[in-house]
Amino acid sequence: MQPSAAPDLADLAHTHARPAHWLATATATAAVVALAGLLQPGPAGAGTVPAAAPRPAPAPDAAAVSYPLECGGGPHTVAKRVSGDLDGDGNPETVAVVHCEAGSGTPPSGVYVLTRGKTGGTPARVVATLVAPEQHRNVTELAVRDGAVRATLLGYSSPDVPSCCPDEKEQVSWRWRGGAFVRGDQADALGV
Repeated sequence: MQPSAAPDLADLAHTHARPAHWLATATATAAVVALAGLLQPGPAGAGTVPAAAPRPAPAPDAAAVSYPLECGGGPHTVAKRVSGDLDGDGNPETVAVVHCEAGSGTPPSGVYVLTRGKTGGTPARVVATLVAPEQHRNVTELAVRDGAVRATLLGYSSPDVPSCCPDEKEQVSWRWRGGAFVRGDQADALGV
């Protein structure tokens, strides 16, 4: 067998591992790993993350509002309340059915829209009266759907009808248009 013309690798100076070589290799490897970690692609399908939308303010508390009711010094009752965004600003309003407390009988209801101010510390307040107690109506159903207030009203065809037994039933709706609540026709109110 003929000896190789290549020099013996054990005789080459650069093949002897010294601590400086190990330190340089470890440092280079750590740098590559760190750089690879910084340059990772995002999750599949992820684009830029949009800024979180501000949370809507809570719906106004119907129990904490002063209503334009004349109860002869007596208290009032919030009989029904529903909430929803009625004006499209992203914050809910509350619709409250309120009547004076009575020992017997069925006092007429008022239907009020409540909102809270633009700042968090502003208290809730009545911004619209949809049904005034003077109209002598009672509300049996109340809902907010698709940005509209929908209600079923009971009333009286004449003063001769006993207050225990309303003889008229009407389904109504109101929608925010042009800066005011506009009462809709019967077709708008269906689905209460």
